[in-house]
Amino acid sequence: MTVWESLVGQARPVEALRAAAGGQGMSHAWLFTGPPGSGRSNAAIAFAAALQCEQAGCGACHSCRTVLAGSHADVVVVSTESVQFRVGEARELVRRAALSPVGQRWQVIVVEDADRFNDHSGNAMLKAIEEPNARTVWLLCAPTVDDVLPTIRSRCRLVTLSTPSTPDVAAFLERTDGVDPALASRAARASQGHIGRARALARDEGARRRRDEVVAIPARLTSLGACMSAATKLAEVTKEEAEAITSDRDARDKADLDQAFGYEDRGRRAREYAAALKSLQEDQKRRAKRRVLDVVDRALMDLVSVYRDAVALGTGAPGELVNAELRADLAEIVRTSTPELNLRRIGWIFEARQQMLEFNVPVPLALESMMVALRTPAQGSAR
Repeated sequence: MTVWESLVGQARPVEALRAAAGGQGMSHAWLFTGPPGSGRSNAAIAFAAALQCEQAGCGACHSCRTVLAGSHADVVVVSTESVQFRVGEARELVRRAALSPVGQRWQVIVVEDADRFNDHSGNAMLKAIEEPNARTVWLLCAPTVDDVLPTIRSRCRLVTLSTPSTPDVAAFLERTDGVDPALASRAARASQGHIGRARALARDEGARRRRDEVVAIPARLTSLGACMSAATKLAEVTKEEAEAITSDRDARDKADLDQAFGYEDRGRRAREYAAALKSLQEDQKRRAKRRVLDVVDRALMDLVSVYRDAVALGTGAPGELVNAELRADLAEIVRTSTPELNLRRIGWIFEARQQMLEFNVPVPLALESMMVALRTPAQGSAR
């Protein structure tokens, strides 16, 4: 087993990265792009392991194992808990990049959310990426090249990943997690090539149930009341799921802060504790907001999959349906609409997504507007 085993359906990028780790075509800055779930971060971390390995990614040595486990001294993986990187976070990365590696090989900085740099935080990063320490390598990850500031992307070598096929994802689940073939196939289809999502659906019955509730929504949007109820329920469910994800981490962070200031032992707070607690609470608030948006975004992509299936079914397009289990619902959507309407519905979902992610429209309000737009038209009046 090598460090490349976790990359599904990415033979050509792996070939290029393996060659670079071996000394052919190495660059000081790389940009990994690809659709959600294609494995951008996994590819970057696998490449980091290969760069630290004496055998270009054997997967078994101490260097490979510590990089993959997230404990290698010369490999740092960075993401932001905010909607965008703050200038302070960028400056901390610049400071880290100026250091020399502890070991004899590379210092590798993996940035998982390079698309979240704005003009200010991106400018703070620019010189460090353009003229890095002689043994520092930047590995930036983003959905597309256009999502990254031009001044940054122009200084990086591009690695483009593709969406893995359903059979590739299913085979990966069977091979690595021992998932039953039928469940692996269903999870692979539902994930639409998103490896992390596929693993969650294969492992967690709750995740499958929540997705089933989301993809059942389109068939129920038959009245204004149903639309408003669906929006309210989706907002509540996604908020609860996001809170469940963040609550444990928030509690751990608070306990770590108390311990760091000796509050648990002394029973009183140091003078600096209040400022540190305020900073922590602000970080937690930003993290909670982003987590809600991430969970809602995933639900919206599940809705998109239903209308894409309806378009495929309505036009007789070849290929497997993402939501094959919903064929009866899909047939009803096709009967009461047109392919053109369903394409517009997909556009309305992406408009709601943009309102929430870019224009800070409150989630409940954006979902209400979207659900009303998606409403099944009165008989004979398909829009």
